Amino acid sequence: MSKLPLPTEPVAIARRTLLEGVGVEVAASFPGITRLGGQVVAALYLADGRRSMDELSAELGRSKSNIFANLRGLEQAGIVEKSRDPGARFDMYRLRGKYPDVLIGAYVARLKRVVADKQTLCQKSLELLGDATGDDADALRTKLNLLARAYGRFGDLYDILPPMDGPIDLEGLIDFLPGPVLSAIAAGTRRALSLVSKVERRKK
Repeated sequence: MSKLPLPTEPVAIARRTLLEGVGVEVAASFPGITRLGGQVVAALYLADGRRSMDELSAELGRSKSNIFANLRGLEQAGIVEKSRDPGARFDMYRLRGKYPDVLIGAYVARLKRVVADKQTLCQKSLELLGDATGDDADALRTKLNLLARAYGRFGDLYDILPPMDGPIDLEGLIDFLPGPVLSAIAAGTRRALSLVSKVERRKK
């Protein structure tokens, strides 16, 4: 199926710009999902309701096989969910939550999985290294322990935070937190980053 012709009307141009922009954003943030997957996300956001694979294919001008592959990736990432009405012969798709909240929630969940996977990887590598001796073994053990410590601290941070395995209502969170609390968080973050930067400069 050929791509849709370039639009010339303002509404169509603005819509296409959003589709392409979200496509780039999603593809850069989620391995295995292409720019088309991001365009699917934008199309579902702009939709008044659920969309079938055929409808998404027609709207985006791409083959159903390409749409299907990206829908599967988006489902696995927790961004899109499918459903089927009783008696229907095809699935319908929609975002799992508000956009962009659903993307941010999925990205946080992905980072949490990455940290857990790397903790496991470090532990496995250290076990395989065992009691090996020599300069190379000592150097590798030091690097692995440092890496395990870093990922362990990231893991501790995720353990402190509340569960975030789904869409995160950022607007609701910002509206709920008093202004002074947000200001204090921002000030604390800036101070921490400044101190870390000074420590790193001293090391050099």
